[in-house]
Amino acid sequence: MASVRKPESFYTEDEYLALERASQERREYLDGQIYLMAGESEAHGTICTNLTAEIAHQLKGTPCRAFSKDTKVRSGPLPKSRYGAEGLYSFPDLLVVCGEAQYLDEHRDVLLNPKVIIEVLSPSTEAFDRTEKFARYRTYLDSLTDYILVAQSEPLIEHFARDETGQLVIAATATDLSESVVLNSIGCTLRLVDVYDRIVFPEAMLEESEPANAE
Repeated sequence: MASVRKPESFYTEDEYLALERASQERREYLDGQIYLMAGESEAHGTICTNLTAEIAHQLKGTPCRAFSKDTKVRSGPLPKSRYGAEGLYSFPDLLVVCGEAQYLDEHRDVLLNPKVIIEVLSPSTEAFDRTEKFARYRTYLDSLTDYILVAQSEPLIEHFARDETGQLVIAATATDLSESVVLNSIGCTLRLVDVYDRIVFPEAMLEESEPANAE
């Protein structure tokens, strides 16, 4: 999801939350700066819908449930005061919580314990999703066992899973529509053919992925 930085202003977490709760627009927050969420592409929206449908269906009857991209997540150190500004409030494209959801406060609109986070990459946010956001997630979300990055311009899913040392490391990379990514922590499987249903990739890209005919 694209975002636009507002460098002229500095907000505490309390100020950000008050602004966010009074607005119809979605804004992410990083260490005092606010990023206005921009509209999404058709491909981005389609992939998000496909992911939500697949995950929600597979989680039926389990203690886990999926939350949509309108759910905020906080990742950062505990604020030293109500005027603190060191933290990240983000809107993952899809997240999964197992067991009881833990919220920041009585508003119940900021989750603290996601188990799985999925981000659909956009050109304007890919670098942030791979670096700063990923660093915050793996450092401050002890509940997080899986981080999944899904490309929208090509068939590509990257799965990071927490290993025995507690680090989130690459567990799988899938680049063909015939492949799948298995999320053992929640008992779900992402088939690329389902994730990219109704997505049309450039013909040149598909031709490159096909094996050459033997002469």
